Amino acid sequence: MVYLFLADGFEEIEALTVVDLCRRSGIEIKTVGIGREAIRGSHGILVQSDMADKDFKIDEKPEMIVLPGGMPGTKNLEASSTVQNAIDYCVKNNIYVAAICAAPSVLGHKGLLNGHEAVCYPGFEDQLEGAAAGEGTVCVSGRFITSKGPGTAIDFALKIVEILRSRDIRNALSASLVYNR
Repeated sequence: MVYLFLADGFEEIEALTVVDLCRRSGIEIKTVGIGREAIRGSHGILVQSDMADKDFKIDEKPEMIVLPGGMPGTKNLEASSTVQNAIDYCVKNNIYVAAICAAPSVLGHKGLLNGHEAVCYPGFEDQLEGAAAGEGTVCVSGRFITSKGPGTAIDFALKIVEILRSRDIRNALSASLVYNR
């Protein structure tokens, strides 16, 4: 199971692209709304999450957690004890943590990117405390997957599919989307 956290002000493209592509590839993914189930994105789109954070239990050992960016969504994720506890659990148990856009800053502020490569939305690089600048649109370093922003959401989601399933499934999904990056 993959859990993607939604907080008010999340970037819709980043969150929903991951959910869509995971489900298309057979990866079970659930959205977790911070504070409630109905969460409004940074562009006013109201999304009904699969569960509110009060119903989320990290001890079910996820395959991965995903943090979409957006503002103030990233700040709201960082302020959530549910998200903080999920990140800590994943790091302790060698589980993937994926973050896109401004959300890698949450990992940087916790000191988790020390010795890793990472990418983020331009202008947030100084928030990736201890990380070396990664290359390309998506960077995988250890159990951290980071990406730059809305325009890299398909690359980010496809990398998640590749890591959790296979390169063949990723390539088939990419072809079915007529995606040729």
